[in-house]
Amino acid sequence: MAPLVRAEWFFLVSAASVASFALFEDRLFSRLDNPLILTVILLWLFGAVLWSSLSVVRHAESLARRLGEPYGTLLLTLTITSIEVVAISAVVRHGGPNPTLMRDTLLALIMIIMNGMVGVTLLIGGFRHREQTFNLQGANAFLSVLVPLATFALIMPDYTQTTPGPVYSVAQQFVLVIMSLALYLLFLALQTGRYHGYFEDAAHTAAEAHGAATPVWFSTVMLAAYMAAIVYLVEQFGPPIDYLLETLQAPAPLGGILIALLVATPESIGAVKAALDNQMQRAVNIFLGSVLATIGLTIPAVLVINHLIERPIILGLEHTDFALLILTLALSIITFTSGRTNMLQGVVHLLLFAAYILLIFQA
Repeated sequence: MAPLVRAEWFFLVSAASVASFALFEDRLFSRLDNPLILTVILLWLFGAVLWSSLSVVRHAESLARRLGEPYGTLLLTLTITSIEVVAISAVVRHGGPNPTLMRDTLLALIMIIMNGMVGVTLLIGGFRHREQTFNLQGANAFLSVLVPLATFALIMPDYTQTTPGPVYSVAQQFVLVIMSLALYLLFLALQTGRYHGYFEDAAHTAAEAHGAATPVWFSTVMLAAYMAAIVYLVEQFGPPIDYLLETLQAPAPLGGILIALLVATPESIGAVKAALDNQMQRAVNIFLGSVLATIGLTIPAVLVINHLIERPIILGLEHTDFALLILTLALSIITFTSGRTNMLQGVVHLLLFAAYILLIFQA
């Protein structure tokens, strides 16, 4: 037990951060007009949440080795998605009215994961292993649900006529919530049931089942403890991010990018590690599963919260963002419907991600 406890030294930092904000929250947030204090608070929160998220990923991976695919990756995806829901909800509830926050965060996550994260992983995996394979049926199953959900969430609002602008009416939002949850839960049932073989890598499943040395109960307890700290610390992101966006006149999508980076970094590390170990099936499950969970679970949660607190929300993409999403979906279909990955695909995804970053500041 002693080595296991020593490995969790950062939990003391997480607990100390929680205690600090619980005791001195008003005093800390009253000094946000000082650029140095604002920077320190943002870096403090970002670092504490990020490192705690990495600890969550570590314990989720330990459990994943016991559970096997696709259950292990599913546990990791749902854990990270819950952090994202809490982060966006905190900014929505505590910050000023920002009707495009959900749209910007969702697009940022799609761009970071489907282009940045996929590009780096395919490039590194292809450099080390030349060419990697995955289960084609599993990728097709992800895309068959992901493409319509992304279309209904981010593209269709531009073409509805019930309300002016790229906005859904209350009735249309209700339909989107029901459809997103229904499709995701149906996919989840099939992924863990009849078609679970589509998401497995037979070459690694047996080896993974016997690789975990950490007791299941210890990983479960520590995962829950780190998640509790993350939930509280993420709640504190609302005031500083809102101040950064509104007072300092930062680009509107920047808040979404900060949240997306926070959420996507732990999964990105897990995907890169899987590619280096020549486990591209696990990496694909992380890529597509995280984006699907984001759309299928985060959008319903935030739509409900916005309705309860009577905040407006704009989902439809416009101008360059619209074109980037279409291009990303088309490129992903080409990449993930061949059953094989290589370095060239990774480079193309990275170039598209670079274009997204450039267009944020030079649209």
